[in-house]
Amino acid sequence: MWAFDWSNFVMGIGAVNAFTCDLTSFQNSLKYGATVISAKHLANNSTFEVPSSDIGFPTSPTNLPALCAVEVKVASTANSSYNFGLFLPDDWNGRFLAVGNSGFAGGINWLDMGAGVKYGFATISTNTGHSSTSLDARWAENNPEAFIDWAYRSLHGSVTAAKDLVQKYYGKRLSFSYYTGCSTGGRQGLKEAEMFPDDFDGIVAGAPAWWTVHLQLWNMKVGMYNLPTNAPHHIPQELFPAIGAEVLRQCDGSDGVLDNIISDPRRCNFDPETLLCPGDVKDQISARCLTSPQLDTLYHLYGDWVEANQTFVFPHLELGSEGNWGMLLGSDEPTTLGTDYVKYVLGLGSNWTWQDYNPSLLALSEELNPGNATAGFDLSAFSKKGGKLLHYHGLSDGGIATHSSLYYYNHVLRTLKPRGFDLDGFYRYFMVPGLEHCTGTPSIMNAPWYFAGANQAGALGTGVSSVPGFADAEHDVLLAMMEWVENGRAPDYIIATKWNNDTLQDRVARQRLLCMYPKQAIYIGTGDVDDPKNWKCQTLEKTHYERITECSVSLDVQFGDILN
Repeated sequence: MWAFDWSNFVMGIGAVNAFTCDLTSFQNSLKYGATVISAKHLANNSTFEVPSSDIGFPTSPTNLPALCAVEVKVASTANSSYNFGLFLPDDWNGRFLAVGNSGFAGGINWLDMGAGVKYGFATISTNTGHSSTSLDARWAENNPEAFIDWAYRSLHGSVTAAKDLVQKYYGKRLSFSYYTGCSTGGRQGLKEAEMFPDDFDGIVAGAPAWWTVHLQLWNMKVGMYNLPTNAPHHIPQELFPAIGAEVLRQCDGSDGVLDNIISDPRRCNFDPETLLCPGDVKDQISARCLTSPQLDTLYHLYGDWVEANQTFVFPHLELGSEGNWGMLLGSDEPTTLGTDYVKYVLGLGSNWTWQDYNPSLLALSEELNPGNATAGFDLSAFSKKGGKLLHYHGLSDGGIATHSSLYYYNHVLRTLKPRGFDLDGFYRYFMVPGLEHCTGTPSIMNAPWYFAGANQAGALGTGVSSVPGFADAEHDVLLAMMEWVENGRAPDYIIATKWNNDTLQDRVARQRLLCMYPKQAIYIGTGDVDDPKNWKCQTLEKTHYERITECSVSLDVQFGDILN
């Protein structure tokens, strides 16, 4: 493996400009019938002003190195197209990085590109072929080609075109190509590994929204459990913190140490009835308790979605995710991640309402498989070409059930192990205690959650990159991926960080090992629990839930029984 000097890593090898940073030079270099929208050179320490049309990712990255900023439009079919943005740093490290998107958002993720370009990468993002916020899928109505662009085509096409431009701009070949994304971005990474194994040498996929045909309906189903808001079973959002506090009280010690972090919710025998209100309570919110019908709702939220004949559809929200429940449960309507999917992607029309839901939608979603967006389990081609995959998911995620990732991992294992593949050699999965959806941690836990995953730098500030104070392969998941790809040192753990003030990154409050599954971090019994040196990665006996997940039905389950 080619080795590089970490001390000089950010400065890179320098750019050899084959042409200048202007519209004409780039337009003359395009081979794909594409059009250059803009090309502009920015001085060191500049801000890239995101165009007002980019409503999916409107935040402007700051403190950029000197670079050339380019936007290109590419026709994907006769009536659809997508754009991509490209940051070309003056001091280039010889590598290529693509960053992912989120939800249904249509927009170039300039903010994550800004974090990536500070490493020295030539960095790109696609707008997935439309303009929208992350919760809006109206653009997909009667537009299946646009949904294919969103599903996978725009990223692959953007990567192909951008690589060509990068090599022409610098006058030399790429050394290595990487990808990082979370949520929809995580799904995009898994689709790349499955469908286009030659695009990237290393893929970092966080909290992947990989099971599109089930996930979007689950997003809606979870909200429906808690609706309508005037029903006796409805749990008001003001009580979510009380539920979270009781879960923490009962589950904190399930990993053998009391540290205000639920590190192993699968081993917690949570008793919801401890939250039941006594008969004389007049103000539920003040009493921080639940009625019997509300406890029924809680059981639904903590239980897998199973339909007729025990057909498994999607896993449950995790104990410890309550601080993130507002994503799906904090409104008087289910999230449009589900309802827009039914209306505009499955084609039931704008007059359809969530009250019209019936289980036949599962069969319809499976049958249509819109855009072929769901990621498959056969990663054999990616493994054979030497690709590496780092997959992570927060255990406090309230937007995508954490164990959908375990389901995916186990089904890749079931697909490849019988054919002689060693998953650990190319695919490693990490659960992150206390991490919510891609970024952040419940205030009640303050768990170490930051390791430079996708979207995380932007959550700290518009000019942040890597892990402030810890820019190394132990603390930064992207550098860990590079170390694996380029030097052959696979990560057994990554160290997550929580500062006293995450915005200022002033003083480290806590750090913790994130261990490669099936190992988990175990306290050695002495020393500061917030010092990662006092933890070790150890394999424990699998829980009942993990064994059930491994035996669950495969992705190609048929839903004929649901329709009867």
